[in-house]
Amino acid sequence: MSLLARPAVATLAAKAMQRIASVASRRAGGPGSAAGWRARLPEYACATHELTVPTAYGPARAVLYLPAGDGTPPPPVHVNFHGGGYVLPQIELDDALCRCIAVAAGVAVLNVDYVVAPQHPFPAPPRQAYEIVRWVAEHGGEHGWDGDRLSVGGQSAGGGLAAAVARQALEEGGPSIALQVLHYPPLDLATAARDKRAAIARPLLRPWMADIFDSAYIPDPKRRADRLASPANPSDTADLRGIAPAFVVTAEFDLLKSEGVAYADRLRTAGSLVGHHDVEGADHGYDTGDEARAREVYPLIAARVRQAFAAGGSEGAA
Repeated sequence: MSLLARPAVATLAAKAMQRIASVASRRAGGPGSAAGWRARLPEYACATHELTVPTAYGPARAVLYLPAGDGTPPPPVHVNFHGGGYVLPQIELDDALCRCIAVAAGVAVLNVDYVVAPQHPFPAPPRQAYEIVRWVAEHGGEHGWDGDRLSVGGQSAGGGLAAAVARQALEEGGPSIALQVLHYPPLDLATAARDKRAAIARPLLRPWMADIFDSAYIPDPKRRADRLASPANPSDTADLRGIAPAFVVTAEFDLLKSEGVAYADRLRTAGSLVGHHDVEGADHGYDTGDEARAREVYPLIAARVRQAFAAGGSEGAA
């Protein structure tokens, strides 16, 4: 075990990363700042406002992105969970993606600031995420969206949470989810990052980073095989027939690509995969620094969201 994989050390490292991210977010513009993230892809402009979602884990701040129109009839709603290794509360990171989905798909988008580790270790984030989605399904009439037409998605750790929400919805009998969008997600925390292989020698996501994220998020390695953390691990053999249709996006050079592919294959077997897109020549988090690639992939995601609602959530397996 590496030093960073020790829970106490990982906790200290994770909190240091949070402080660094917080300082960067408060800078007056520039890369890494909240204003800098919001300045990306200005062609996708829409109205936004904040709201609060009550949960058993405390109130969750969220930003609502609204498509053009008078809201009659109310639009479908897409719930987005941001990335950050289940540790970094970087809701602004997905601002451009959320604006693109709202504008290009014509849906309301709720970008959620969920609880993170080490302050709130597993299973708090996926449990809270599911509570949030249930609340969204039940309270659309109060906020201007149609909760009966609902999709979920996320990038990196947010993709892992979207998969966990879809799994809980399957097990709990709802709410109905028209689409789950899994964008370069971590789906096998039971396999140590040092045992994973990327297509390049030095991928963006390094094993030492995963040591911090995984150990801060789930300190006990035995719990990392839980289906809400590792649905792509071979130990999870549950029948997934009936789970929400899924669009999976992987990146060619990403350390996490193989688990994304494995889960896409599992969803295909279950009859729930509507598409798998591999971004060639790209690594984990490619879209946060490559505007051209973001402009290429974000509209693909928006198109899948739009198609899911146009087809009533039944696009057929791919």
